[in-house]
Amino acid sequence: MTAPFLSLTWTDHVTGRRGHLVVDRLVRGVCSGGLRMRAGCTLEEVTGLARGMSLKEALHYDPEARYVPLGGAKGGIDCDPRDPEAYGLLVRYLRAVRPYVESCWTTGEDLGLTQDLVDRAAAEAGLVSSVQAVYPLLDDESAARERLAAAFAVEVDGIGLDELVGGCGVAESVLTALDRGGVAYAGTRVALQGFGTMGGATARFLTRAGLTVVAVADVKGTIACPAGLDVEALLAARDAHGTVDRAVLRPADLELPGDAWLSVEAEVLVPAAVSYAIGVEEQERIGARWIAEAANMPVLAEAEKLLHARGVSVLPDVVVNSGTNAWWWWTLFGDIGADAAEAFAYTRRSMRALVELVLARAETDGTTPRAAAHTIAEQRLPVIAERFGRYRPAP
Repeated sequence: MTAPFLSLTWTDHVTGRRGHLVVDRLVRGVCSGGLRMRAGCTLEEVTGLARGMSLKEALHYDPEARYVPLGGAKGGIDCDPRDPEAYGLLVRYLRAVRPYVESCWTTGEDLGLTQDLVDRAAAEAGLVSSVQAVYPLLDDESAARERLAAAFAVEVDGIGLDELVGGCGVAESVLTALDRGGVAYAGTRVALQGFGTMGGATARFLTRAGLTVVAVADVKGTIACPAGLDVEALLAARDAHGTVDRAVLRPADLELPGDAWLSVEAEVLVPAAVSYAIGVEEQERIGARWIAEAANMPVLAEAEKLLHARGVSVLPDVVVNSGTNAWWWWTLFGDIGADAAEAFAYTRRSMRALVELVLARAETDGTTPRAAAHTIAEQRLPVIAERFGRYRPAP
């Protein structure tokens, strides 16, 4: 693994808290990766996430598409997003890294932050947009920006399209794995950790496909019901951070400890909250057959080895949660328009093809889906570098 192209740590002069930015690589002078905010966020964590973004971009490379893969990057701020000082810290961080956002780093929401909040803070920091670095690569910047803005304005059953496409991609990854395993959707149970943007949308799509969500964990604990939770009621009762108002729970719904989602009876687990959620001790409690990594880096490497050894398939984050990032660029570059049906169809088709490719490679190589995904991405990275290069072409 090569060293990142750029790695920096910033210290806030007001609070003393730190923020990080890592650019793993550039393609045509630009890189892509969200900005997260959580207490305890480290440079090491952001470095791993930036590398993952390079792999995600490579995995979605289609030489026939308008979407040109970008390099990988990531930003992170060490602060609880619920802290009263969090927003001011976010604005000051964006002011500090403004030259990078203007020149090379396209970013957006990630753990702890919504896109609306990032957009508001970016404007206050003097930025045109959190993705303005990619504008010079567009054939028609004005039309592209209008198309993306229109797409962000689309809502489906009260939830923004930008929130839903990521969950659509996670759900399609799960459904593809079930299809390959010959498992019917009806009767398949799902437990999720995290009910924010990604977890909530995933729960909606899986439920509508016929699966049963039996547990949802948030910061207050785990909500469970063996017969199935009312996902739509829970979605309507959550706050901006994905915490569910317990007042909407039904008599049959159970309130369990926060880590109970790991050991409920379910075929599929979807960690959709924090990194490093499943370590060696946690994996011992898991009886599920599949784990779909909707969050970034939720399963530690040693835990994954042990899970693989006992037949538990971990569908890796670089594949499973890549739909949101890809949707931004499919829309901006013009592969799809500002239409929910088109976005969902394109996401499903792309994710299914990618998951099929990864699982087939894992089977052929006798390895894990993560190893297979990394192999495919590593093979594509030099092809992308040769075709597009690190730097923008001269105007």
